[in-house]
Amino acid sequence: MNAAPTPPHDALFPRLEFAFETRLVLAPRLRLDDPPMGGSRLSVPVGGGHFEGPRLKGRVLDHGGEFPHLRTDGVFCFDARYFMQEDDGTLIYLQNRGYRHGPPEVMEKLYKLAPGMQVDPASYYFRCSPTFETPPGKHDWLTRHLFIGVGARLETGNVIRYYTVL
Repeated sequence: MNAAPTPPHDALFPRLEFAFETRLVLAPRLRLDDPPMGGSRLSVPVGGGHFEGPRLKGRVLDHGGEFPHLRTDGVFCFDARYFMQEDDGTLIYLQNRGYRHGPPEVMEKLYKLAPGMQVDPASYYFRCSPTFETPPGKHDWLTRHLFIGVGARLETGNVIRYYTVL
């Protein structure tokens, strides 16, 4: 039996291509301390926002939210689910899971962001992995690729830049 041909070396290394940036407006959160799994459970409604990239542009609808688990080790594990609407009217459902963590003093600042307060995104880790659902058509490329997101926490919500893994 002959061995399968070896792919070119470069084919084994993923490349990233900018897909779009989302700016989320987040509403005040609820916090449940000491659930059976430890830490805290939060509920953070998504109150809207917008997104834009080379192939997409539109608004984030106020239908969904984030439901993070704040672990006892200080890691913020989020699970966000919400709808976006492309300018052409297409609805896009996003489910986004990821992690945010950093030194305790940085995480404390992020949790208590006040008007005008900023925290350097280089001082903490904020990465995510979204999946998308769309109807067949112009935007269903979102359903056939892997994406990673790199985010920052702002006073009004999150900004996340998404990249297609090629």
